[in-house]
Amino acid sequence: MTRFIGRTVLITGGTSGIGLATAKRIAAEGGEIIVTGTTEEHLQDAANQLPTNSHVLKNDASDPAAAQQLAQEVKERVGQLDAAYLNAGFGKNMATEDVDATGFDAMMDVNVRGVALQMAALKPLMKDGGAVLVTSSVAPYLGGPKGAIYAATKAACLAMARSWARDLAPRNIRVNAVAPGPIETNFFEDLGEGGDKAAQMKKQISDNVPLGRMGKPEEVAAVTTFLLSDDAAYVTGSEYMCDGGMTLR
Repeated sequence: MTRFIGRTVLITGGTSGIGLATAKRIAAEGGEIIVTGTTEEHLQDAANQLPTNSHVLKNDASDPAAAQQLAQEVKERVGQLDAAYLNAGFGKNMATEDVDATGFDAMMDVNVRGVALQMAALKPLMKDGGAVLVTSSVAPYLGGPKGAIYAATKAACLAMARSWARDLAPRNIRVNAVAPGPIETNFFEDLGEGGDKAAQMKKQISDNVPLGRMGKPEEVAAVTTFLLSDDAAYVTGSEYMCDGGMTLR
């Protein structure tokens, strides 16, 4: 397919996992890609996997100044954007009694404030008729015992996306959310559940997915690229589940 020929797409958190899978698929369909990340290892890995005309930028969404810096760099490099996928975020398990200001602020700073500031900074660079996508999650629907704060941040992402869909509709800019379920990335290790505990958690989750397995980043990328393309020209303010049926239970 060639849905992104002549189009420029920004993907925050695009140097690994679902973000990188989306970037690779858009690039394969002719798009010019800008991805952001925070770690040198992931930045280099993305640079190695993406076409040479791609832009790989170090940008930390936890820094309030990073959104304006990103917008300035995007403007200098490509001028305007046809689409933006606001995907940067992370999760960490915290038992109810272990929640503290530091852990709370860390997730809110990246997953909520970072996304809000990115949207504010990038809105003037979005072309009329473009598309914005935000990563939400199945977490708000499942109620994990250690996932209250992470789930709250992702519920906020959906709420912002729906508001932005109204705000940007006069410019024919569509805004949607994608809600991944359990996907085969480093997410569970990043939660702080490493080694055997992570493997046990993955098996337990897979047993509770109607399709009987975890998803692959490329399977989510099939959904994200649809929502970022003109194939979804009449879709806005929506949240697409990509969870193997997990939220049916």
